[in-house]
Amino acid sequence: MQLQPPTAALDRGAARPISVAELFTIGIGPSSSHTVGPMRAAFDFAQRALAQDLPPVGITCDLYGSLALTGRGHATDTAVILGLAGWEPERLDPDAAPAILAGIRDMGRLVLAGARALPFSEAADVVFHPRDFLAEHPNGLTFTARLADGTGYAETYFSIGGGAILRKGAPLPSHNVAVRHPFSSSAELLARGDETGLSIADMVRANEEAWRSPEEADAFLDEVRAAMSACIDRGIAQEGELPGGLRVRRRARAIERALTGCVPGSNPAEVFEWVSLWALAVNEENAAGGRVVTAPTNGAAGVLPAVLRFYETLVEGASAEGARRFLYTAAAIGMLYKKRASISAAEMGCQGEVGVACSMAAGALAAVLGGSNRQVENAAEIGMEHNLGLTCDPIGGLVQIPCIERNTMGAVKAINAAYLALRGDGSHVVSLDAVIETMRQTGEDMRTKYKETSLGGLAVNVVEC
Repeated sequence: MQLQPPTAALDRGAARPISVAELFTIGIGPSSSHTVGPMRAAFDFAQRALAQDLPPVGITCDLYGSLALTGRGHATDTAVILGLAGWEPERLDPDAAPAILAGIRDMGRLVLAGARALPFSEAADVVFHPRDFLAEHPNGLTFTARLADGTGYAETYFSIGGGAILRKGAPLPSHNVAVRHPFSSSAELLARGDETGLSIADMVRANEEAWRSPEEADAFLDEVRAAMSACIDRGIAQEGELPGGLRVRRRARAIERALTGCVPGSNPAEVFEWVSLWALAVNEENAAGGRVVTAPTNGAAGVLPAVLRFYETLVEGASAEGARRFLYTAAAIGMLYKKRASISAAEMGCQGEVGVACSMAAGALAAVLGGSNRQVENAAEIGMEHNLGLTCDPIGGLVQIPCIERNTMGAVKAINAAYLALRGDGSHVVSLDAVIETMRQTGEDMRTKYKETSLGGLAVNVVEC
């Protein structure tokens, strides 16, 4: 299959401020770019279609590039249907989704945005174009509403990673937002810290005042932290096979039972097994379509929660304020990757997902362990440097193999990176900016078949069961 990757640059607004709410969103699995983003795009289009002068009488969605190649395994088709029906990932109960979809399929009718009933055939109205990539981004989708006079209204969207979407031709958000400590590079972030004497977390918290009060920002991160923790616990409690046909069995509960220490840390030899368990639990939930936090994506959702629980459970003096500092710091690092590269596996491979999550978690842990801004930057750099070149090649287009285990590796590597950085004084040869640029270049050079298309790597060398 000859693929034509995107050739036109997509304006992402690299200079615009980014809120922590863009890095951490509470949604559903299995994929932020292939499930959460398309659902948001479909929801947005449904509102716009209903606002036209003439009522819509039918609706279709065309999926392109990576969304078409791995969309079925990533539940892109069902996400689009749910979004058109008026559901957003933040509000949808994952347990209710199968019944909602069954009702639409059985009736052959979709109630657009919950307001206007339209005839709907999933086979005819959700169209996959696996050979076609839109010029701007590998994750493209176009919605078309047929209006009552026979004309059409269409919009194209791009799912750019972490559940974020851009509508073609629309102005970018936050361009006119002014923050107290602007930064577009780690060099600027460190310089600003030197000028103000503030930590990275304090600068990001102050920047959030452009969107919400400090109390509201803290409350939002408390909600994120609670959702991460609940996902770990829920994942550990579940058993059985994951959906999709690979017959992958959940392992988290069995691993917990097998650990000899009743409490994490009681057996030092099992510390990393506990960390792996926590990451595994989150990504098994994600693979099952459960509720997770994009951190910064669903495919990498287990890394930050596992390292955060490592801090809260095993680090003396851990506190709620420390957890917030962890998440503010992680957000700052994630912002740099969004500004200077991408967190989309369809563009960067898995280095842009698990690699970025590892970098974020490493810097965040270094911060709450007492590291200076430069030690935090060093930890984040180490976290990415040893994930460079990581491909995205999910077997069967499912966010299961190697994705679930890959999160355990990312979490353990992040802890290692943090402690390595804390053993130094913050000075190092490779800067975080340099490693982000290297990741970007590596992602651009990486062949398309290794970037969330399931056309190379493990996806073609392992026989599906």
